[in-house]
Amino acid sequence: MLSKIATDSVGVVRPQSLHFDEPLELVSGKTIEQYEIVYETYGVLNAQADNAVLVCHALSTDHHAAGYHSEEDSKPGWWEICIGPGKPIDTNKFFVVSPSNLGHCSGSTGPQSIDPKTNKAYGPDFPIVTVIDWVNYQKRLADRLGIKQWAAVAGGSLGGMQALQWAVQFPDMLRQCVVIACAAKLSAQNIAFNAVARRAIMSDPDFHDGRYYDHATVPASGLKTARMLGHITYLSDDAMGDKFGRELKGEKLNYDYGIEFQVESYLRYQGESFVDRFDANTYLLMTKALDYFDLAGKEGGNLAAVFEKVKAKFFLASFATDWRFSPARSREIVSALTDAKRDVCYLEFASNHGHDAFLVKNDHYIDAFRAYMQNIEVSK
Repeated sequence: MLSKIATDSVGVVRPQSLHFDEPLELVSGKTIEQYEIVYETYGVLNAQADNAVLVCHALSTDHHAAGYHSEEDSKPGWWEICIGPGKPIDTNKFFVVSPSNLGHCSGSTGPQSIDPKTNKAYGPDFPIVTVIDWVNYQKRLADRLGIKQWAAVAGGSLGGMQALQWAVQFPDMLRQCVVIACAAKLSAQNIAFNAVARRAIMSDPDFHDGRYYDHATVPASGLKTARMLGHITYLSDDAMGDKFGRELKGEKLNYDYGIEFQVESYLRYQGESFVDRFDANTYLLMTKALDYFDLAGKEGGNLAAVFEKVKAKFFLASFATDWRFSPARSREIVSALTDAKRDVCYLEFASNHGHDAFLVKNDHYIDAFRAYMQNIEVSK
């Protein structure tokens, strides 16, 4: 019941949607003629429209960043620890906009949507989208909502990449850029992990070259394996050791190929539950967007040259045991911002939660994030 929802939660929220008829030309050269964007908002936009914060989501999350979808909902939005009254992104102060990106499978136009040209689901014909493309549609969303400048654009992981792209692509449209557990480009190792995940999906006999909707099936085995692999990279060795160690699921070893260790059981559960809520074609798209992101690619890798064009102030945070987007990757961004003589605050936090640490309550992280956001000036 609603009475059980914490007072620092935004409470029950309702997703909204906007339809866009203006074609969106993509980096690939292809065009999405029309599209729907699903989003949620928390807080109230002030009269001057200068208190808006854009929250950008990561690979497997979506527009539901905070609150609950019903009084009976047991699971809040993915960044509940950071969005709400008195939290770092304080909804008593800020108006938060959290959209679901193009290509996703939670309401915005993507592979599962109907292609008006064929009256069938796009499937594999949905064009590959990039972080640049997402920022372009998000700019249109801001225009429709009457927001000329974001007080901040914030995100972790792939969401942080979008925040970085905003600072470069539309430097006059944000005052603060909040980048958590992120990198300016993927490492070769990260690209390799994504490649293996995609191969698992595309090798599944039920994938049908991405047209599995037409066969009333899903490449469940491949998607499970991709999620299991991804989940391993989100956790630290310490976290997995603390949680599972070498504990057995049963009382003794069976000397067969079944599930014997608790960690195996956990990963299988993660894979199976993911299949119930995520689309395989979307997973392919999201991982490609990660692979293609290279903030300084057009500058020959010179990040400082890229940051000479930005106007926002920056808050960066990383976590000691995050090996997918290690602190070294954040320090590269900080070094380039410093070389470009830009205003940057950087903090590195102790945590044994690996890459997932930006989603987990940590008093030092939350307090520092809150203190930074409290210093952002908005009109009363």
